[in-house]
Formats: sequence, structure tokens, C-alpha cells
Amino acid sequence: MMRCVVTVFGGSGFLGRHLVKRLAAGGAMVRVAVRNPEAAHYLKTMGEAGQIVPVATNICDKTSTAAATERADWVINLVGILSEWGKRTFRRIHVEGAANIAEAANGAGAQRLVHVSAIGADPQSPSAYGRTKAQGEEAVKAAFTAATIVRPSIVFGPEDNFFNFFAGLARFSYILPVIGCPFPPRFTLFSGGSLVDIDLYGGGGTKFQPVYAGDVAEAVMAILADPKTQGETFELGGPRVYSFKEIMELMLAETGRQRLLLPVPFRLLRLQAWFLEKWPKPLLTRDEVKLLEKDNVVGEKVLTFSDLGIEPTTAEAIVPTYLGRFRPPGKQHLGKA
Repeated sequence: MMRCVVTVFGGSGFLGRHLVKRLAAGGAMVRVAVRNPEAAHYLKTMGEAGQIVPVATNICDKTSTAAATERADWVINLVGILSEWGKRTFRRIHVEGAANIAEAANGAGAQRLVHVSAIGADPQSPSAYGRTKAQGEEAVKAAFTAATIVRPSIVFGPEDNFFNFFAGLARFSYILPVIGCPFPPRFTLFSGGSLVDIDLYGGGGTKFQPVYAGDVAEAVMAILADPKTQGETFELGGPRVYSFKEIMELMLAETGRQRLLLPVPFRLLRLQAWFLEKWPKPLLTRDEVKLLEKDNVVGEKVLTFSDLGIEPTTAEAIVPTYLGRFRPPGKQHLGKA
């Protein structure tokens, strides 16, 4: 990598730390544009003295955003939210903030802009999250035509809020949800009409294609290194599609616990979300339920990891490296129980 200046918006987050480490290793001077620079100081140890510099930035403020991109060769936007709170609305962050970053990158004369969106970005999505992600992509392209869009599926890794959340929940609850199961349950009958089977889970609930954070960071690095990726959109998913039930089973196997998997249809989940979204940091919102009603997998006829020469890592190879701390006493040494 050439000795260039890279501004990474949202670089102190889960995905950001993987990307900043790789940029620094490649010799880049990295500005980490964040709301709270103090929270990003740990990133400095990933590079040489003065190589990684956190800067206070508000992406909803054009002046602040322009200052963060001044003299930047490459600009990367990792900022996104899953739920709204106060002034941090989907429109302000996903659309207006993304547009400000793209305009600032263009004004600074940046050579490349990589905008990390999400699978599920769709202008027709019933979810405000999905719609604003799509609108943000359009706004970025309007301001920076050569921008590259990256849409990952659920991102996992040691610091994730997905496997870690459910593994933590399994410590205290003997019941775990399988989201998106049919209601009423499906019955299998003998030809004579006698009941022989009740299919509680259907297809196992919503489908996901979890992708390792390190692989997404590698994909961004490959995109930056290849001028042919300018203006393209990549959808990034892991090598396997899992049902929600399969994800819960994987997590339980790696944490050495046995729990009851409860099928949760969407109508019940929407009711639960109505209460949970009232919390300052909601565990679930009705908008997220709308997202969960559609499988989160890589689409057909799209650019993927294979087009970047990357073979994605399996969840089975990474998850055991960080879920061990959730195992019961006496099972800490086991890979599986």
C-alpha cells in the first residue's frame, strides 16, 4: 500500500478496529473520525507513533466532516445505527450523514470512497432501516459517482453483538428464541388423519449468512487496491447460510450448554418489540422485526468475495475462539460439549 492518508468514519467500532489495523499495517496514515476521540485512543497501539489519529467529528455537520477529510486520499464510511434515539435518526445518520461524507470526500479530492451499507438495503423495504440504507447509497453515489458500496450480512467476531448476546443470554435463561417460525405450527398427519408429528420450527426461522469481521476488512482492502472496483456494489456473506435455529444450536454447542429453543412467530415478536423499543438502548424494535422477516443472505447475480479473490471464513472456525468464556465451570477447556 502506498503511503496515503485514509479517513475512516466510525473507525472505533467493531468492524473499524479490524480495518484500521490493516490500514496501518499497510503503511497508511489513518484518521479515525468519531464522535468521542477518547474512546478511540486504544487504536493508536495498532500503528507507529502518530500513524493513527482519532479526530472529533459530527457527520451531521458539513464543516466537521469536511475537516476530517481534508487532504485524504481514501475515505471509508462505517457509520450506521440499528435503532433510533433522539436526534440520531435513520435519516440523519444513514442518508444525511452519508451524503455529507461523500460530498466532503469529493470536495477534498479523494481518490476512493468506500461506503459500508448492509444486505437488506432496499428502497421498497418495509423497514425504515432498510429504506434509509438504500437512500444513503443513492445519496453517496450522487455526490461521489465512483464510490464503492459494500453490503455485509450479519458481521461476527470477538466483539460482536450477535453470538455474544445470545451466549450471554444463555447464561441466565433456560429458554432461547428461534425467530420467524410458522404460526400456527405445521402438522404432519397419517392418511387416516391421526396426528404423528408437529413441526414447531418449519425451516428454522429467518436465514442469515454470517460474515467474519476480518473478512469484511480484507474485502475493503482489496477494493481499495483495485481501481476496477470503483462504482461497484459488493454483497458479502460467509460460506454458509444458517437458519436462526442452526445459529442457536451452533452457539450452544460452543458454550457447552443445553437450552430449550422456543419457536417465536413474528406476530409475537412484534408485540415484544413494542415494549422493548421503549428502553433507552432497546434490545429489539418493531423496525428490526420487519428486517428479520426477510432472509439476510447474499443475492443472486451480485459481486461477492469471489470477485475479490477472497475465501470467507466459516463461523465454526472463529466462534470457538471467543465463546469459550461463556462455558460453565468445568467445561472451559472443551471445544464442544
